[in-house]
Amino acid sequence: MSLPSPLLAVTDRHGHARPLAATVRAVIAGGGRWIWFRDRDLPPDERRRLGETVADTVRAAEGFLIVGGDPDLAVILGAGGVHLPGGAPVSPVRDRLGGVLLGVSAHSLREVEAAALAGADYVTLSPIFPTASKPGYGPALGPEAIAAARGFGIPVVALGGIGEGTLPACREAGAAGFAVMGGVMHGEDPEGATRALLAGWADRGIV
Repeated sequence: MSLPSPLLAVTDRHGHARPLAATVRAVIAGGGRWIWFRDRDLPPDERRRLGETVADTVRAAEGFLIVGGDPDLAVILGAGGVHLPGGAPVSPVRDRLGGVLLGVSAHSLREVEAAALAGADYVTLSPIFPTASKPGYGPALGPEAIAAARGFGIPVVALGGIGEGTLPACREAGAAGFAVMGGVMHGEDPEGATRALLAGWADRGIV
């Protein structure tokens, strides 16, 4: 299964006064149609309500929604995929949801290999570069980890410290795409930030 877009935009309602749905709408307007609904710090009922708003927004803008860590919520929201934490069992989710896009978070080559063997469609590998949002996962892996991970035959989405300046290294290492949270969720112009990132990716011949 091909990835919906090179850019995976990870939701984060913190850090800006605008409603999350408005930010998501702006990201999709900027070309970032692949949205990962994360915001997992909310109680289940609140997360479901926020997810319904985000799902409606993504659907209306003809984007592609995946839900982080909760297959049940993905079904409720009619999402196109699920993103599982590292080490989570893949087969039961695949058996239940069928041909949805199924991703797994990886923080080492061992976890990439495990996800590939389990039948995931892609992995996010992080942190590639230093980032304040991933302090608990040790030092940055560096783009060389992307190149090594490609040997397991699964698309690798670079996550952690990704911006216009670090895109070339991810491309040269063979990343299938890149994931961004703060770079598109927290600024004053999420649409413009999304356009700039995608333009940088396209300028380097990797649309």
